[in-house]
Amino acid sequence: MNSVFFDHATIDAWIAEDAPLVDLTTHLLAVGGQPARMRFTVRGESVAACTEEAARIVRHCGGRVEDLLASGTPVAAGDVLLAATGDAAGLLRAWKVAQNLLEYACGVAGATARMVRAVQAAAPGVAVLTTRKHAPGLRRIALKATLSGGAFPHRLGVGETVLVFPQHRALLGGWDGVAERLAAVAHALAEKKCVIEAHSLDEALRAAAAGADVVQFDKAAPQDLRAWCPPLRARHPRLRLLAAGGINAGNAADYAASGVDALVTSSLHYAPPADVGVSVAPL
Repeated sequence: MNSVFFDHATIDAWIAEDAPLVDLTTHLLAVGGQPARMRFTVRGESVAACTEEAARIVRHCGGRVEDLLASGTPVAAGDVLLAATGDAAGLLRAWKVAQNLLEYACGVAGATARMVRAVQAAAPGVAVLTTRKHAPGLRRIALKATLSGGAFPHRLGVGETVLVFPQHRALLGGWDGVAERLAAVAHALAEKKCVIEAHSLDEALRAAAAGADVVQFDKAAPQDLRAWCPPLRARHPRLRLLAAGGINAGNAADYAASGVDALVTSSLHYAPPADVGVSVAPL
């Protein structure tokens, strides 16, 4: 899976962050010139993610990639995610950078796949959407990891969609102000959908009346959504409904069965890392 773009400068910056000048241990032990093989092996069930970028790290350090499992591949304990050969100095320079990347990305991808399976079992057709709420600098890695697990992006940046929060509504003076402004710029939204956040059925009805194509419920309980979705769909058949806020592995299935079209979650970005072991042996 190479649908997320990582430029060479990004790969080089990752390497330089960890090993910018010298690997003191390798230098003092005088093992850098030995030809060697390095393998990254997963120790539990997960989903491969960012293996292609880990391979690029190895190549940028002078190694030769022998084999890799493509991102999106389900893996079991003992599966080799990536194998490479080369001078030990280059492989050891790539080692921790690639391992850290794989542990984070595979952990997120595995958690994503489990949530997607649970959601589909509860309500086939309901999508899992991941937010942009993660630490700065992680956008590409988090995106590729969640895509590898079967989720889709909710919103990759503020320039991608129109999403009206209560903070915007306050600046416009309330619901009437939102409706007036959206009506005034409707011609500019010919190819965009307008999403408005709501916290109650009344707010959702106001959002629909103001011109929302999509209502995003924030931190509404599943039982409330079960009560709110039918009257909303009856009055606005084309309105799409999202559940967001507090959705995690423990409640995703309940939210999926509440009547919404998709779940919006940030929790997957904070999944426990996968356990990836690394072996280095002389050739």
